[in-house]
Parts: sequence; structure tokens; C-alpha cells
Amino acid sequence: MLIPVVGLGMNSAMDDISLIQQRHHLVVRELGGEIDLEIGPGDDDPSFAHNPLLTVPPLESSADDHDENKNMAIASQLPNDDQELLKSIPVKRKKKVVKRWREEWADTYKWAYVDMKEGTTRIFCSICREYGRKHRRNPYGNEGSRNMQMSALEEHNNSLLHKEALRLQLASKDKIIADKPIYVKALMSKSAGSIVEAALKRDPNELEFIQSVQEVIHSLERVISKNSGYVNTMERLLEPERTIIFRVPWVDDRGEMHVNRGFRVQFNQTLGPCRGGLRFHPLMNLSIAKFLGFQQTLRTALSPYRLGGASGGSDFDPKGKSDNEIMHFCQSYMDELYRYISPDKDLPSEEMGVGTREMGFLYGQYRRLAGHSQGSFTGPRLNWSGSSLRTEATGYGLVFFAQLMLADMNKELKGLRCVVSGSGKIAMHVLEKLIAYGALPITVSDSKGYLVDEDGFDFMKLSFLRDIKAQHRTLRDYSKTYARAKYYDEAKPWNERCDVAFPCASQNEIDHSDAISLVNLGCRILVEGSNMPCTPEALDVLKGANVLIAPSIAAGTGGVVAGELELKEYNLNWAPEDFESKLQEAMKQTYQRALKAAAEFGYQKESPEALIHGSVISAFLTIATGMSEQGCV
Repeated sequence: MLIPVVGLGMNSAMDDISLIQQRHHLVVRELGGEIDLEIGPGDDDPSFAHNPLLTVPPLESSADDHDENKNMAIASQLPNDDQELLKSIPVKRKKKVVKRWREEWADTYKWAYVDMKEGTTRIFCSICREYGRKHRRNPYGNEGSRNMQMSALEEHNNSLLHKEALRLQLASKDKIIADKPIYVKALMSKSAGSIVEAALKRDPNELEFIQSVQEVIHSLERVISKNSGYVNTMERLLEPERTIIFRVPWVDDRGEMHVNRGFRVQFNQTLGPCRGGLRFHPLMNLSIAKFLGFQQTLRTALSPYRLGGASGGSDFDPKGKSDNEIMHFCQSYMDELYRYISPDKDLPSEEMGVGTREMGFLYGQYRRLAGHSQGSFTGPRLNWSGSSLRTEATGYGLVFFAQLMLADMNKELKGLRCVVSGSGKIAMHVLEKLIAYGALPITVSDSKGYLVDEDGFDFMKLSFLRDIKAQHRTLRDYSKTYARAKYYDEAKPWNERCDVAFPCASQNEIDHSDAISLVNLGCRILVEGSNMPCTPEALDVLKGANVLIAPSIAAGTGGVVAGELELKEYNLNWAPEDFESKLQEAMKQTYQRALKAAAEFGYQKESPEALIHGSVISAFLTIATGMSEQGCV
């Protein structure tokens, strides 16, 4: 392939082309492949970028014979000696398979994608939308070998620039959502499979909801195989009774107007009025609201009370907002929601991003709009009604449930190493009760990493952790006071040796690799504090290693119990001993119901699936009986 050089003598041109080969590349197409000679700004000499060496327009790529004729025509315009000299210059030829392996490799890393840039295939970062030397120190950029390109992308992914871009992306309303494939479990029963297929067809983009449906259907396979009539019941159950989506406008402290999206999914009221949380989080969407409502429906059905399930919230982020801004948002949110809630319909409760402050603002606006104060929202309201231990109920209940599992194994919590994720109210109360029972909790976490204290937390350290959270400081500050503690950025606590794990952060926080780490590091029991904390792949790993799993719909019923005690004993402040006694009894009833249902369908108590399947079976049969009695509802 010969290249004419305009405005230079041929000997000088040969030196310049040799210089180009040392530093840069220009991609020129010829028969049988591509010559890689990319030209661009130099890394060493800044003036090199402004020195125009070649002024020939790029050649158009077309059929091979057409390219060959063009190349021969250009070559014939130069003297014979210069032609021979140019031909002697070694060139690097790319194989046409280059683009294919780039695409295959980019599919492995969802933060990378393949696109064309100035006629050349590049691998781009899906966060920064940049490539090559723009964000990487690797001098080869995208044009090096496969290993060099992989190394460059990984280096970029771990760079501070990339992490900052990722942080800005998450804070932005215009988020880049990577496509996530739905993990479809194989089902033995065609009837069970048809339910999942119908849900996928109806709501193909609701990943969290589809995942929760699959887990439930997997647990109900034996039930459905015995009674095919439950297929229709399940199909009706999977469609929420009422889905409310609304606009929430509000004004910040600078007088600027904002708008967020509000949700409330009243999933099922067959057994009674709905109960369920409100979540304020920037990633909140309809899929998450439906999955949380579905989980809550099963949880309330498994509890000692006859209640329905609901969930809701908004994509509003309370972090960094003033009290006044949060009050304005909560009042605007309730301006729409109050039409659909009441003590005999639906009462919201706390969830992620919604605490005492938010519940107070919400209830105050509801009372103004409804014109009465009958009933109350379920949440900690120490100064104006309800149980004094409402905030502790869910966290304490998780520990009580773990005790019941250990008792059946002739063991106790005392001395066991426990790993806890999250640092919200549930996680903190799990720590408190673990310390009281002599266990050794060693971790907590937040959205930026996790804290580990090898000496274990005690009541004094727990008080310090609460002060840190109350002052909106980072968990890293803990390690400045206690030298033996370490804070790990961008990591999760599942790499620590433990006997019992309490995931209390968010859904899907334990993935396949985390599950393998837990198994290898000695974890024998996992108690779900958050809703659906394990991915399907992680559950498969844990079950395969015989790790006993307490599902959140069973272990998390403490909040439901406390809420109902609060409503039934409206003006009574419980003594801690009385409250814990009632909570322990309710958790014991839930545990026994789950094991009984599992045994009736052939799952042994020692099986890692017994509590998972038994809890779902018991809850579903309770709801199905009510739906059957009430007709086509």
C-alpha cells in the first residue's frame, strides 16, 4: 500500500512516516486486511499534534477489487525507487476477527461497550463514554493487544476519574441503565413454568418483581403439582389490587421547584387492611414497589394477624436535604396519597430513607387532610402514641429467629462470629441484641464500604456508631478512634470469617461470588434482614453448601407484630420485658408454621430449603384459602 505525501520531498517523507510508525497509527484499508497506523496527538511531544504530515483524504472502503484498483492507481503516481522504499516499510496487519473478540469481551463487562469512532472500532466506558488515551495511561489505548486492551479498561474502571463519573451518574436523574439479563430458573412443572412465563410476558422490564415471583413459584412447585387450581389463584395474586403512581412537586430552600415520582402498590387485601413500608431512595421504581408489596403480602399472611400487604415510596433522596425540604416533600407526597389510605384500608410504615422524622411529617399532613386522628401510621412515635419498642421490633425479631434455628441444632448465639450488613435502624438493633446474647458482631456497612472490628462491637462501641450515624458522618471515623478496626472502600462484609450472616442493607446485596466467600469462610446460617438480599445464583450456592437460610418473609415479621400490638393497644407503652416476651412468642409461632408447612410437602427440617419453602407455602395457602372463599377477587 503506497501513500502520497503532499508538500514534502520523498526522503523527508520517509523519515516522517518512520516517526509516525514509532508513535502513532493510521488505519488504511487494503485487500486482505487493515494496516494499523493510527495518527493522533503524541504523548511525549505536545507540538506533534499540530504538525500536519498528511493531507490526503481518507480512502473509502468498498469491495476488495475496488480497493485494489485504487491502491494500484496511487502507487503508479510515484517514482519506482520511492515505491520500493515505501513497500519495504514494515506494517502491522489486523485480522478481521478483531471486532468480534472486542464485542464478546465487552459483553462480559457491562460497563464497557463497542462503538465506531472516526471509522475505527473502539471499546468505550459506559460511564464516561470515553476510550483510549483520553482516560488511560496505557499508551496503546484501544489499539494494543487483547491483553493490553483488557488491562487498560480494568485500570480505567478502577481509576478515580471513573469512580467520580460513576458517582455523578448515580446522582444524576439521567442515569445510564445497563441491560441486565433476567435469571430464569428451571422449573420441573409445566404449570409452574406457565406462571413465570405469563409474568415475564406481562412485565418484562420489572427485574426485581420477576425475580421475587420466580423464587416464590420455585417454592410452590410441589403445592401446584398437587392442585393445578392454584395456577389461576397465583396468576390473580400476582396482579396488584391497586397501583398508584403520582407526581410529587416540591420547593427547596432556594425556592427552586423539583418534581419526583410517588408510588403506592396495595398488593392484596384478602386477609385484611394493607400494611407496608414507604421507601425514599433515588433508585426507587415501580418494579421495586411491586416486589416489596408482594413480599409484604406473604409476610403479613405468615404473621399471627390477618392483614394484607402493600409498599410504596418515591425516587426522592432525603440525603443532603434540610428538615424543611423533607417536610415540604412529605407534605406534597401525602397530598396525593391520603385519598387511598386509612386505618381500615392501608397504613404505611417505615422503610429505607423513611424514619421518625419523615413519618411525623407524613402523619401530620394526613391528619390535616383527613380531618381526624383516628388510627395512626405504624412507626416510632415515642412522643405521641404507640409502643416504645417499635423501632427495635424487626431487628430483635431477626435475632430471636436465629436463636430458634440454633436451638434446633443444640447451639446458641454466645461466642459466634456474626457479620451484619447495613447501618440503619434494623442493623443497629440486630447488633444490640447480638451483643446482649454474647455473640460477637464484627461488621456494619454503608453505601461506600464496610467497617470491621476484629474485637467485636460492645455497647459502648455501638453507642459511638449511633452517634456517627446521627451526625451523618462516615463509618470511617470509627476506625480513627478504635485502631484495631478497618474500613474498606467499595467492598462488602461477606469476605469476613463468620458463623452467622445478617444481610440488612438492600435487595441483591449478596451475589454469586459473595455467597462463595461466605461458604468458604465458615458461614452456616444466613438470616435475611432485608427483602430478597440474595441473587438467585447466590441462593443456589448457599443451598448447595447446606447453609440454613431464614427468609425475610418469616424472620422479618417482628415489625408486623409490633405494628399491630401498637394499634390494638393504642395508649399503652409496653415495658421492654413484656414487649420482648410477646415478640418472641410471635416469632416462635411463625417459625413453627413454616416448618410444619415444609414437612407436609416433604421438606426435612435439616434441609437448607425447609424454611424458605415452608414460609412461602404457609403464607400462600392462607391467602389462597381466603381468595377461594371470597370468589373471583
